[in-house]
Amino acid sequence: MTATRVLVLNSGSSSVKYQLLDMRDSSRLAVGLVERIGEETSRLKHTPLASAGEAREWTGPIADHDAALKGVSAELAKDGLGIDSPELAAIGHRVVHGGKQFTEPTVVDDAVLAEIEQLIPVAPLHNPANLTGIRTAMGLRPDLPQVAVFDTAFHTTMPESAARYAIDVETADRHRIRRYGFHGTSHAYVSRATAKLLGKAPEDVNVIVLHLGNGASASAVRGGKCVDTSMGLTPLEGLVMGTRSGDTDPAVIFHLARVGEMSIAEIDTLLNKKSGLIGLCGDNDMREIRRRIDEGDERAQLAFDIYIHRLKKYIGAYYAVLGRVDAIAFTAGVGENAAPVREAAVAGLDQLGLAVDAGLNAVRSDEPRLISPPGARVAVAVVPTDEELEIATQTYALVGENTVEATAE
Repeated sequence: MTATRVLVLNSGSSSVKYQLLDMRDSSRLAVGLVERIGEETSRLKHTPLASAGEAREWTGPIADHDAALKGVSAELAKDGLGIDSPELAAIGHRVVHGGKQFTEPTVVDDAVLAEIEQLIPVAPLHNPANLTGIRTAMGLRPDLPQVAVFDTAFHTTMPESAARYAIDVETADRHRIRRYGFHGTSHAYVSRATAKLLGKAPEDVNVIVLHLGNGASASAVRGGKCVDTSMGLTPLEGLVMGTRSGDTDPAVIFHLARVGEMSIAEIDTLLNKKSGLIGLCGDNDMREIRRRIDEGDERAQLAFDIYIHRLKKYIGAYYAVLGRVDAIAFTAGVGENAAPVREAAVAGLDQLGLAVDAGLNAVRSDEPRLISPPGARVAVAVVPTDEELEIATQTYALVGENTVEATAE
């Protein structure tokens, strides 16, 4: 039996998101979420897609990630899709931080686990949870390839002139301080999908990708390779986000410590969880912000204006970095669904060849589409992201051929 299925796991500190895909046609067989792991009110929601069955939900204590994945396996087994199935080729894991060394999807072994662990100081919230998910999955299926797909990998093609900060080189190297970038699987998928939408090969297209969700990032992609991105050492740098400040004068931190008498932990919480849109107007949901603007709320309007101003700065900067831009692609929750954001982001940029058609921009669709006027010099596109499919595709490309050969013997 040929193994063509890939289970994609995204393990957080108290959650596991999962999807099971059949790589013969990239179809989803099941999706689900385990949340509030370690609490009495843990919840597992499982939706079988292959059989078009009803979603199932279970609430109760789930002690740890081991129990969570065993629960996932049990739900999949009810649909004939269990983790012990010989049709499962590999498990693909989202790993947030791969540093400089992990530039491609990687089959996990003890050495790889050790390297990911070494990167915990630059990803203290994410890498420990990712490691827990990998180790738990290895325990359940020690015979199966476990593949780490790194958020940072797509951005490792940045030149040193873009990746390095202008600080003492020895200090930076000692503490691994550089621009790593994040949302890499999304930027990789969307840049390729945009080229396909234009009927061109990725290597022939220059794209500015705008991943706008609660977390937000921009990238400049030249010929299929990232040459600059807005997030840096951590996901805090760059665009205005739902709760993150994005670009801020580093001296703000010193000022808050000296004058505001705030601790490092308090400043960290302020910039990561109490800033961005929620800090500016008390809401981080763009739909609610637009509703408030329609009612004349000045604070919501200011938050929106700051959000758009930062976005335009990055569009202009990456236009300059690339020299020639073939397309700008909006993706993720806000990018795919907030027509006013897309319209405002390119308003007044006609001299750069950027414009949106009001009618096309207003259309809601789950399909990749152009929203620029016919014949526009630069295509403006909406391209729904699919990070799980990207992880599954990279995982299967790495192990699928060998798995097929092994199962055929």
